[in-house]
Amino acid sequence: MEESFANQYTRRDILKYSGVAALTLAAGGVFIGCAKQSTQSETASANTDNAATTASLAGSALNIYCGAGMTDPFQEIADAFKAETGCEMNITFANAAQIQTQITATQEGDYFIAGSADELKPVADYVETSTDLVKHIPVIAVPTANPKGITALGDLANCDTLLIGDPESTPIGKIAQKALTDAGIWDALQEKNAITTTTTAPQIATALASGEGDAGIVWKENVKADGASILETSDMDKYVKTVPAARLTSVANKDAADAFDAFLQTSTANDIWQKYGYELAGK
Repeated sequence: MEESFANQYTRRDILKYSGVAALTLAAGGVFIGCAKQSTQSETASANTDNAATTASLAGSALNIYCGAGMTDPFQEIADAFKAETGCEMNITFANAAQIQTQITATQEGDYFIAGSADELKPVADYVETSTDLVKHIPVIAVPTANPKGITALGDLANCDTLLIGDPESTPIGKIAQKALTDAGIWDALQEKNAITTTTTAPQIATALASGEGDAGIVWKENVKADGASILETSDMDKYVKTVPAARLTSVANKDAADAFDAFLQTSTANDIWQKYGYELAGK
């Protein structure tokens, strides 16, 4: 991850963040009637505003950290923002612990898209503002054949191999440990060495689809491969988190950041999140 992020900042330094180009609108022609003149003026003004927005971000860049479990939707959102504005989007996808270390060590970067608000606490001194985006929903997933007959959280005690994220470095791992502890089965699973941890949430769903575990606790949107299914239970409802977009104090291009703040609230961004199975925050 460090090499990737270093490359991103090299590109950013070379770009030098070009300023807003001056835009002019040629005027002329004969206007027929006040109403027509007003309509033409408003249309021209709107077109000029759109052009100005694009021109203002051409040559600029944003450097963003994002939880690895959100790679697919956030990459699509970043690509849409770049297509609309011309702003380069340099994204480092990693687990929360890696990102927190990078932020504190370099004191660089523009945003941290975290798996939950809890992941912002270790870097709170580097967060300028935070906006809730979508709900992050943990679920119990099983291989489609469900060999252990899992129907509820308590049944995970029967697993010989239970896949969870690393509780020390991932939000989904922390949630899994909490849920299993609340269910009174964490210690028993530990004693029989039934817990296998991963560094990112997508690895859990992939392993389950390949028949490499009896069950797993994972984010809902990560369960998309054939061979893995989400268990229909409300046992994990109380562990739902919210994905925040944290704007960092080290933001280097205010205009680009302001534009991205606004873009994250648009229907374009919301539709992408929902396409991947997320629910909007506050709904």
